[in-house]
Amino acid sequence: MVTVVTTMKWEPQALAKYNKMLNLIPIFHRGIAKEVVNKKSEQNAIARGSAQVEEADIVSAFLSEGPKAFYSLMVRIMDEVGFDHKGGNKIK
Repeated sequence: MVTVVTTMKWEPQALAKYNKMLNLIPIFHRGIAKEVVNKKSEQNAIARGSAQVEEADIVSAFLSEGPKAFYSLMVRIMDEVGFDHKGGNKIK
């Protein structure tokens, strides 16, 4: 199980999906994915003026910061854990 250390509040359901997704990412990519996506998710929330990270912040972080070579894998895992990456969950 991957432990996510955060510096701000995360919406509980979004954090649960994120933890589940991290555990499905191949182990050799998991550490860097966690580091990069944690940071970018929190930056996205701050940019929205929010005190909490929400699902759209995480999805956007994965899609913008993840290696393009693994895009299809990320999308498949997002589908598996229930992240809405198809447009209904855009950062506002």
